[in-house]
Amino acid sequence: MKYLLIVLGIVSLCLGILGVFLPVLPTTPFLLLSATLFMRSSKRLYHWLLNHKVFGQYIRSFMENRSIPLKVKVISIAVMWASMFSTVFFVINGKLWLQLLLFAIAIGATIHILSYKTKKST
Repeated sequence: MKYLLIVLGIVSLCLGILGVFLPVLPTTPFLLLSATLFMRSSKRLYHWLLNHKVFGQYIRSFMENRSIPLKVKVISIAVMWASMFSTVFFVINGKLWLQLLLFAIAIGATIHILSYKTKKST
């Protein structure tokens, strides 16, 4: 069971990393799932993830305060919308229903991100 949780944690981490670059794939839930799976299976991987240069502070902050730093909010929304526009206008040009669906998803994701408290700078 321990090894299954580790594999699932790694898969979840990979999906979270992909979510940074793909507009429809969420990052936060996969990173939090990875942290939870590693916490239950491998203390070494759990501590590695929480001390990671990029994801560590973000995960700790979210787990402790259910808040997202302003910089992370701005970057995630900007990257999501840049990816969305490039996908809608260059990849799926001509399919209006799909373009509208992707815009609706982006609007929903933006609202979701903005619904979390903004972590105060210390």
